Amino acid sequence: MKAYKSEFINRISERSLLNQCTDLLSLDKLAAKPGEIIAYIGFDCTAKSLHVGSLLSIMLLRHLQQSGHKPIILLGNGTSKIGDPSGKDESRQLLSESDINQNMNSIKNIFKNYLQFGPGPTDASIVTNADWLNDLNYIKFLRDFGTCFTINRMLTFDSVKSRLDREQPLSFLEFNYMVLQAYDFYRLYNDKGCVLQMGGSDQWGNIINGVELIRRTQYSLSGEKSNAWGLTTPLLTSSSGRKMGKTVKGAIWLNRDMLSPYDYWQFWRNTADSDLSRYLKLFTELPLDEISRLEKLSGAEINDAKKILADETTKLCHGEKTALGARHTSEQTFEQKQAGEQLRVFNVPRSDLETGILVFQLFHNSGLVESNSEARRLIKGGGGRVNDDPVDNETSRVSITDLNANGTIKLSAGKKRHVLIRVV
Repeated sequence: MKAYKSEFINRISERSLLNQCTDLLSLDKLAAKPGEIIAYIGFDCTAKSLHVGSLLSIMLLRHLQQSGHKPIILLGNGTSKIGDPSGKDESRQLLSESDINQNMNSIKNIFKNYLQFGPGPTDASIVTNADWLNDLNYIKFLRDFGTCFTINRMLTFDSVKSRLDREQPLSFLEFNYMVLQAYDFYRLYNDKGCVLQMGGSDQWGNIINGVELIRRTQYSLSGEKSNAWGLTTPLLTSSSGRKMGKTVKGAIWLNRDMLSPYDYWQFWRNTADSDLSRYLKLFTELPLDEISRLEKLSGAEINDAKKILADETTKLCHGEKTALGARHTSEQTFEQKQAGEQLRVFNVPRSDLETGILVFQLFHNSGLVESNSEARRLIKGGGGRVNDDPVDNETSRVSITDLNANGTIKLSAGKKRHVLIRVV
């Protein structure tokens, strides 16, 4: 028997996507009624791509739509000019309007892989908050909404309190962020009929502000207070304690221009055993009974489950054909000891290879390691390979004679990082 009345709340509860909700039972009751509810999640435009840390929110929107409701993506080209202090130790670097708009246009494409867009009642739509924030009259804004917020309450929110507890500076500019995010919800409530704001757990305080602003300023036709809800996903860290989306080598981007589909697939394939079950529930749409079967696998079989995780997550992000190509590349690289088709390529002038390149410099220049000294340590420790053969001397040279039959040279740093050197 299902724990809740609505398909949406049941879905996200069963898959551990549900963390907090302002009034879960009444939201569940509304979501179970005929007709769609409209909900949104905001994404700031501080980079050219979102990373996998945003995937919980994206999957939340996907489950919302598949449950018969309408998702709105709010791109914060207005709030990105300020920066959200939530979970940050320092102020964000301020971006130019041009950079913000370039980032926004790049981010838009990511959602097309996860959501259905169009004119239908449950089709997703994208809105931007610069449309109403850019032309705000500051004095009028303070007069209309300033009394709805108290400094006392705002200081209790974790996003503010944690910064102050660590004695990290919190500028007045950033302090205004939560007021503007509350105003976003107010505008979407009035303009679009949006009644639910969702986001990560670090957004709880900001979301509460929006819910309370609507309840204080809006009334239904019957004269009763209008209702609005807030809902968050859990804070997700790996079993090692690392924040989701970040690795030693950098962010795991969702845009293929910033991270190849092969590297994306490989990230999921390298999931720790202890994280596998959670990730299958959160980031795939496999049936729960199939996930239950996979999580019981052990030994060498658990690697098959990790490949399925990598297939399913890459399929959602980059498409089924690309996901199959990424798996094929991995199997070529790791199991057949060949140069897989989707490995990252680094171009080298033929003249350089004809004279020969110091191998430690090539490891660095190709991006496999971050410095020449790291390359030397890698090779001395036995972790550097050229065409799958160990490199014995870090001062040896890679030359034209090392080219394979396909005209490339395969460099490997350890077992998981590879690049193809191509002559140009």
